[in-house]
Amino acid sequence: MKNDPVKELNLIGAGTVVEGKIRSQGSVRVDGKLIGDVTATESIAVGLSGEIEGNVTAKTVMVGGKIRGAVNAAEKIVFEGKSVVRGDIRATRLIVDEGAVFDGRVSMSDKGPGYEVRH
Repeated sequence: MKNDPVKELNLIGAGTVVEGKIRSQGSVRVDGKLIGDVTATESIAVGLSGEIEGNVTAKTVMVGGKIRGAVNAAEKIVFEGKSVVRGDIRATRLIVDEGAVFDGRVSMSDKGPGYEVRH
């Protein structure tokens, strides 16, 4: 069976600390700590125990943990209920669950439907 790099998932597990830049042709999930920028062609997910100190760029970004840095998503950003994000964000769609903490500026493309707040 042929491996499709776009569908690959790269995982930084809980208790793991990585320092440096990460670039992926697939998706990245962070449950540990990443100190540095991360770029993925598909999605980046930050689990509840995950933490990123650096800039994040992907098609879709889902945040359950913490990010300190700029977040750029070609399609959408989702802040889950316990997420903490400190930095400017840019996306077409922004979804913020109740309880999320965000400190920064938002820039949204005119192409998308806007933002949504979940209760």
